Amino acid sequence: MANQAVFSKKKVVLVADDDPSILYAVKRVLANSCSVIEASNGEEAVDLSRRHKPDIVLMDMMMPKKDGITACAEIKANKATSAIPVVMLTGVGYELNKELATSLGASGYITKPFKPQELIDAIDQFSKS
Repeated sequence: MANQAVFSKKKVVLVADDDPSILYAVKRVLANSCSVIEASNGEEAVDLSRRHKPDIVLMDMMMPKKDGITACAEIKANKATSAIPVVMLTGVGYELNKELATSLGASGYITKPFKPQELIDAIDQFSKS
């Protein structure tokens, strides 16, 4: 009997951040366990979430074209993407911002600078599938 490799589907993670160094850092942390799609602004994040239906979105709050709060609200308001968990990944750690993000549908909130394990834990905790 031949050995058969068991392939598990990698989770698809959409990372939305206008800082290329953050995109690079997140991609490096998740490269072995996830497929990473990158967006450099909120508008692109909304579009990519509709097209790819990722397992989870890691979203910066302050981005050009559309901020992360607005993008999160749009993802959550769209029937096709409303079940996708959105975790805010931001340098803004104010409690009021956390409450606003949660009220608009965000599942979690990670403050930059983050530890790699925080990303992994959020994906394990919140992602579908």
